[in-house]
Amino acid sequence: MHEFAISEAADKPSLYADLHSALDGLTADEPDAIANMANAAALLWEYLPDINWAGFYRLIGDELVLGPFQGKAACIRIAMGAGVCGTAAATHETQLVDDVEAFPGHIPCDAASASELVVPIVVEGRLIGVLDIDSPSKARFDADDAAGCEALVALIGPRVAG
Repeated sequence: MHEFAISEAADKPSLYADLHSALDGLTADEPDAIANMANAAALLWEYLPDINWAGFYRLIGDELVLGPFQGKAACIRIAMGAGVCGTAAATHETQLVDDVEAFPGHIPCDAASASELVVPIVVEGRLIGVLDIDSPSKARFDADDAAGCEALVALIGPRVAG
């Protein structure tokens, strides 16, 4: 069992630093990609405020396939370039979306989601998948969230690359 000293009242950079440390401890010695994604999703779900979905889509062939997550049942397959996740995967760029309804081609998996942050997982130039986090609040995510999640992805990327 793991216990973490993560202060939910901390500012965002401190929160993400604590999450980074906890994720490092959870995944450092585990070679299984799915186990590492599952623990990462659980950690984000438990400690990030005001979210309704956190998890991964894995690149399988030429599409994104649902991986470990926390939240309501989700879309299983997403084409490259489709929706927020597919756009992040195709461009290899973080997508920070204040209002998912305004995003062209948004794929609504949970009608309660209002904003979204998707970070591509790229290891040695190869796309592995994406980290996807949704919130029921518009404009929930900002540059601190993007930077924090990009640091988490940089840490876990090689540990989920398989």
